[in-house]
Amino acid sequence: MLEEVPLVSDALALILDCGATNATASVASAAGALIASASRPNAPDFDPGSPGNLVWDVDAILDRLFAAACDALAGVDRSRVKALAVTTFGADGAPVAADGSLLYPVISWQCGRTEPLADSFAELCDPFEAFTITGYQVFSFNTILKLLWLRRHAPQTLDNAAAWLMMPGLLSHRLCGEMSVDATAACTTMAIDLGARGWSDAMLALAGVAQSLFPRWVEPGEVIGALAPSVAADLGLALGIPVVAAGHDTQFAIVGSGAREGEAVLSSGTWEILATRARAPELTREVYESGLMVELDAEPGLTNPQFLMMASGGLEWVRRRFYGDLGDGGAAYETMIAEAAGVPPGSDGLVFLPQFVRGAGPSKRYGTGGGMLGLELHTPRGQVYRAALEGLAFQLRNAMDILGRLQGAPVTSVRAVGGGSRNALWNQIRADVCGVPLVTIEQKEATVLGAAMFAFVGAGVYSSLDEARSAATVERVYEPGIDSPAYAPLYERYALLPPALEGFFR
Repeated sequence: MLEEVPLVSDALALILDCGATNATASVASAAGALIASASRPNAPDFDPGSPGNLVWDVDAILDRLFAAACDALAGVDRSRVKALAVTTFGADGAPVAADGSLLYPVISWQCGRTEPLADSFAELCDPFEAFTITGYQVFSFNTILKLLWLRRHAPQTLDNAAAWLMMPGLLSHRLCGEMSVDATAACTTMAIDLGARGWSDAMLALAGVAQSLFPRWVEPGEVIGALAPSVAADLGLALGIPVVAAGHDTQFAIVGSGAREGEAVLSSGTWEILATRARAPELTREVYESGLMVELDAEPGLTNPQFLMMASGGLEWVRRRFYGDLGDGGAAYETMIAEAAGVPPGSDGLVFLPQFVRGAGPSKRYGTGGGMLGLELHTPRGQVYRAALEGLAFQLRNAMDILGRLQGAPVTSVRAVGGGSRNALWNQIRADVCGVPLVTIEQKEATVLGAAMFAFVGAGVYSSLDEARSAATVERVYEPGIDSPAYAPLYERYALLPPALEGFFR
């Protein structure tokens, strides 16, 4: 456990967290506690001007966030709210006029219109060369491909734009009237120079745009502007509250986990991201071919080398296919966990193979494929769920081993955050398979906690991130248990399977 730190302030921060499925408003205390939270369902819309494609309605998202904020603030002393910050997904943005109005809808990362550009990217630029500049693999949702799509299909939107705003900037502009782009959102564009922590002229040139298209660069914790009077009135907050830069949710979950330089963090949800906080790695061919990508850490001077993998999305598939009669509530997962707990390590020979995202290319765009080996007519559903948990743990071990080799030191522990960290059986299997302790933190909403830390620094409640980070406390440590030795030979066999079955499950 971390040392208990006395509460230094009764200040609160309002964090607006726009996710792909929920728009959430949370009130966090300076002690790292979640005081209140409320959500509204969120989803992209079909683009009326481009049938079959998906866009985000920024006005609708703001309505959802404001409605959630009013609910979250209902029982709170609003005079204690001293800062506000926005965190959301990366890659998505749009060209805007001088008043911030959209010149083209925000293309969603779920939209397929840029897939042909991802497939043909090598005709424009060597993907490995792009990786050495940006730290990013070629994914169809990369912002640079959206800029290129607009350059080809709606060039006037870029030519007439006063600025390009990423999603955090679009939302914060509506809150305070100031345009900005934060470092954590910028790094998801595949248009930055990772080493310089700034824009890459060479990458921007692919879409025929220049650095002047982008607004003021801000670092997390920097004050973007003061909350607009109209917004303050709508939310019942005091005038002049600072809107503090946060940004891409992944980086703030990493900070919110309490991880320091060199520690590994597993952000576990529909997708899993295994990342470390480290100095910029040497971006070699081996690193590129491993499937690693590197983002800017929320703190200058650090980066987040990481692997992107499918996770709970696979478990949801098991629930729908084998436990659909139990509905989608907590009772279904209680039954699933109870049945899987009665299955021995190795799942009686059933092997679940998620498609590990190893490198660039169309077939590795999402990593959503996979398969099962050893399935029989009499296989019980608990065995299937256990095999899925183990397969995802093997995938984590694979990524952890690669990450350890690339950073020159083995990963000695993993901090888990996100919805997937609530599953005690899965956590224990991960610890057993990986052979290292897995740590969960008391505050499950790590993204909110991380964004709140920076919000409090920006508002002057804390003098530094280290001071703010002291609020994060360890809840539980899962040590490798008695089943750990049994997993060693199983993992060796698993590690040989994905390359041998390359393309088989597509």
